[in-house]
Amino acid sequence: MADDRVNVMRGYKATLHNPNTSDEAKQNAQSVLDDLGGDQPSEEIHNAQAGNKDPMRVAAGYKAAQHNPNVTEEGKKRAKEGLGHLPEE
Repeated sequence: MADDRVNVMRGYKATLHNPNTSDEAKQNAQSVLDDLGGDQPSEEIHNAQAGNKDPMRVAAGYKAAQHNPNVTEEGKKRAKEGLGHLPEE
C-alpha cells in the first residue's frame, strides 16, 4: 500500500508543476500533499524509486552523461564518480 501512497503523491506533485493546471487545482494538490506529509513526498518518492533501479541501467545512464555535450563538466565528473561506486557484475 505504500506504493499506492507514493503514486498518489506523484500525481499531486505533477499537478503542481503542470502549467496547464488551474491555480485552484494546484492549491488543492498542495493541500492534499500537506495532509499526506508535507515535505515528505519528495523523500518518499525518492526512496521508493531507489530500491527498484537496475544497476545496468544506472551504469548506462552514467556512461551516457559522460558523453552528452549538454552535461556540464561537474555533471560528467559526478557521473564518473557514480559509475565508480557501482558494484561490478
